[in-house]
Amino acid sequence: MSTRRSSRSRNSSPAHISDHQITDLVSKLQRLIPQIRNIPSDKVSAFEVLQETCNYIRSLHGEMNDLSERLSQLMAETQNDSAEAALIRSLLM
Repeated sequence: MSTRRSSRSRNSSPAHISDHQITDLVSKLQRLIPQIRNIPSDKVSAFEVLQETCNYIRSLHGEMNDLSERLSQLMAETQNDSAEAALIRSLLM
Protein backbone atom coordinates (compact mmCIF):
# COMPACT_ATOMS: atom_id res chain seq x y z
CA MET A 1 0.00 0.00 0.00
CA SER A 2 2.69 2.52 0.97
CA THR A 3 4.46 1.91 -2.34
CA ARG A 4 1.35 2.92 -4.27
CA ARG A 5 0.92 6.10 -2.27
CA SER A 6 4.51 7.24 -2.71
CA SER A 7 4.51 6.60 -6.46
CA ARG A 8 1.15 8.32 -6.83
CA SER A 9 2.35 11.41 -4.96
CA ARG A 10 5.46 11.61 -7.14
CA ASN A 11 3.40 11.49 -10.33
CA SER A 12 1.02 14.22 -9.21
CA SER A 13 3.88 16.60 -8.38
CA PRO A 14 3.38 20.15 -9.68
CA ALA A 15 7.12 20.33 -10.49
CA HIS A 16 6.58 19.32 -14.13
CA ILE A 17 7.88 21.94 -16.55
CA SER A 18 7.17 21.98 -20.26
CA ASP A 19 9.72 22.27 -23.06
CA HIS A 20 8.24 25.67 -23.91
CA GLN A 21 8.79 26.90 -20.34
CA ILE A 22 12.39 25.67 -20.38
CA THR A 23 13.02 27.42 -23.70
CA ASP A 24 11.48 30.61 -22.35
CA LEU A 25 13.57 30.50 -19.17
CA VAL A 26 16.80 29.83 -21.09
CA SER A 27 15.99 32.75 -23.41
CA LYS A 28 15.42 35.05 -20.43
CA LEU A 29 18.67 33.87 -18.87
CA GLN A 30 20.55 34.51 -22.11
CA ARG A 31 19.39 38.14 -22.10
CA LEU A 32 20.97 38.59 -18.65
CA ILE A 33 24.44 37.38 -19.63
CA PRO A 34 26.54 40.10 -21.30
CA GLN A 35 28.74 37.70 -23.32
CA ILE A 36 25.79 36.12 -25.16
CA ARG A 37 23.02 38.70 -24.81
CA ASN A 38 23.29 39.94 -28.41
CA ILE A 39 23.63 36.56 -30.11
CA PRO A 40 20.38 35.33 -31.69
CA SER A 41 18.85 32.63 -29.49
CA ASP A 42 18.70 30.16 -32.39
CA LYS A 43 22.52 30.37 -32.61
CA VAL A 44 23.15 29.50 -28.93
CA SER A 45 22.28 26.17 -27.33
CA ALA A 46 20.77 25.85 -23.87
CA PHE A 47 24.00 24.16 -22.80
CA GLU A 48 26.04 27.18 -23.93
CA VAL A 49 23.67 29.56 -22.11
CA LEU A 50 24.03 27.56 -18.90
CA GLN A 51 27.80 27.28 -19.32
CA GLU A 52 28.17 31.04 -19.90
CA THR A 53 25.88 31.70 -16.93
CA CYS A 54 28.12 29.62 -14.67
CA ASN A 55 31.21 31.44 -16.01
CA TYR A 56 29.55 34.81 -15.46
CA ILE A 57 28.55 33.94 -11.90
CA ARG A 58 32.12 32.79 -11.19
CA SER A 59 33.51 36.07 -12.56
CA LEU A 60 31.02 38.10 -10.49
CA HIS A 61 32.00 36.12 -7.41
CA GLY A 62 35.67 36.85 -8.09
CA GLU A 63 34.95 40.55 -8.55
CA MET A 64 32.99 40.58 -5.32
CA ASN A 65 35.89 38.97 -3.46
CA ASP A 66 38.36 41.48 -4.95
CA LEU A 67 36.15 44.44 -4.03
CA SER A 68 35.63 43.08 -0.54
CA GLU A 69 39.37 42.74 -0.06
CA ARG A 70 39.98 46.25 -1.40
CA LEU A 71 37.30 47.64 0.90
CA SER A 72 38.83 45.88 3.89
CA GLN A 73 42.22 47.36 3.04
CA LEU A 74 40.72 50.82 2.60
CA MET A 75 38.88 50.62 5.92
CA ALA A 76 42.07 49.45 7.65
CA GLU A 77 43.96 52.44 6.22
CA THR A 78 41.41 55.05 7.29
CA GLN A 79 40.69 56.19 10.79
CA ASN A 80 37.33 54.98 12.09
CA ASP A 81 36.17 58.48 13.00
CA SER A 82 37.30 60.16 9.77
CA ALA A 83 35.04 61.67 7.14
CA GLU A 84 36.28 59.06 4.63
CA ALA A 85 35.26 56.20 6.91
CA ALA A 86 31.84 57.80 7.47
CA LEU A 87 31.39 58.16 3.71
CA ILE A 88 32.33 54.51 3.08
CA ARG A 89 29.94 53.33 5.81
CA SER A 90 27.11 55.45 4.36
CA LEU A 91 27.68 53.95 0.90
CA LEU A 92 27.51 50.43 2.32
CA MET A 93 24.19 50.97 4.07
